[in-house]
Amino acid sequence: MKKFLVIGNPIEHSLSPKLHNYWLKVNNINGNYEKKLLTENDLNKIVSRVRNDELTGVNITVPFKNKIIQHLDLLTEEANITQSVNTIYKKNGKIFGSNTDTIGFELSLSNFTEYLKNKEVVVLGAGGVVPSIIYVLEKLKVSKIYISNRTVKKSEKIQSLFNNIEIIKWGETPAVDAVINGTSLGLKPDDKIYVDYQKIGENKFFYDVIYKPSKTNFLKEAEIKGNLITNGKLMFIYQAQKAFEIWNNVKPDINDEVLNLLDD
Repeated sequence: MKKFLVIGNPIEHSLSPKLHNYWLKVNNINGNYEKKLLTENDLNKIVSRVRNDELTGVNITVPFKNKIIQHLDLLTEEANITQSVNTIYKKNGKIFGSNTDTIGFELSLSNFTEYLKNKEVVVLGAGGVVPSIIYVLEKLKVSKIYISNRTVKKSEKIQSLFNNIEIIKWGETPAVDAVINGTSLGLKPDDKIYVDYQKIGENKFFYDVIYKPSKTNFLKEAEIKGNLITNGKLMFIYQAQKAFEIWNNVKPDINDEVLNLLDD
């Protein structure tokens, strides 16, 4: 029986088990996917369990996407460039770290590229998923990327990985074409992010990586002000689809049943 985990801290909000267990069932794969709350000291033990074939694969979420790297043998190209890993697996006796957030984010933007190409974008946050966001934005050839985070040192770390990044103060709002929330602010009902919507104007693009709730206060306010909004639901599904394919050599279907599964 195959065994999979998603690890993080916090982890209770993760819908990964729901999605992966559904795909395991419909694809007739004998396996089980669970979530586990960990501390940084537990990372090496988890990797050892993959090495010893006790686990087939592991998804990594906040705050371990960078911290897991030191315990791995090899990284895929995207994981190396972004210094962010969300999927690990064993191949030819080596433990690989992959970043499926990049393909997840890119595919989720397929209907919105016109709002990004040759446009200016501000990315809020500097956590584990932000390097993946910037990697894709550069690939889409945005003209300018601003990054804003409460801790400037974390912004500087990301700036060192990419070109064309300008750090701005947390709470500062440049007049951009798109705003992407890469923070966890929005998971709680009373979470708010200060954005000067008036300065940005109407008919701009607002993206929140959070998918539950489906509309954070950040997105609600943007919509009220006449902007196009979308959440991270498709990014989550697409990154999970790629991880599932890596582990099981099967590309699971994304259909209405899958989309509805996450709304329950």
